[in-house]
Amino acid sequence: MGCFDLQQNTLRDLNAELHRQGDLLRDGGKADTEWEVLNPRGSHAVAVGVDGPLQITVCGSVGYYCGGMNQKGEIRIEGSAGPGVGENMMSGSIRVTGDASQYAGATGRGGLLVIEGNASSRCGISSKGINIVVRGNVGHMSAFMAQSGNLVVLGDAGDALGDSIYEARLFVRGQVKSLGADCIKKEMREEHLRLLSDLLKAAEVTDVRPEEFTRYGSARELYHFDVDRADAY
Repeated sequence: MGCFDLQQNTLRDLNAELHRQGDLLRDGGKADTEWEVLNPRGSHAVAVGVDGPLQITVCGSVGYYCGGMNQKGEIRIEGSAGPGVGENMMSGSIRVTGDASQYAGATGRGGLLVIEGNASSRCGISSKGINIVVRGNVGHMSAFMAQSGNLVVLGDAGDALGDSIYEARLFVRGQVKSLGADCIKKEMREEHLRLLSDLLKAAEVTDVRPEEFTRYGSARELYHFDVDRADAY
């Protein structure tokens, strides 16, 4: 296992080393695939741009954009995360054992983001294929303009959930304060129960059942501009 102490080494050196290990793996060489990051102390951009099947444990809380653009990496944050954790991630997984700040998983295109605590506003904004599972609550405007992927919330959701949503699927176990423009409650069919069951299993959530959730999604009335409904935009 490789170990990087951010009290003794720079963040630039950490990310450069993780990128180097990913390059070695892609070239068929030998690499250290398990890494431990000590003393992050709220540092920004920890483990960004990981491109390889590395297992990275960050021992403490982080600042902005941890795990951004992740591809194939398995990142575990033993603490809380600042804004934009997992921003634009492509694949792999990120697990936050604490809370996450604003726009967690923003524009994510793939992979799995698990937040064991609460997520703040705009969780999953403009998602494009990412799967996000939040054990706690999410704040206002979560899944705003979400194009595809899935957002699973075991707690409650704030105002304007799914505002201007496209084809992402939202599953909420608790209460929703309000729905955003063009977001409606939808039927939970057998295919959705199977999908949700798989997502919960992948997130290692075993204490709830898919039948306890309500599904929300797009009413598909804002796809094309209609001047007679201009007030809805």
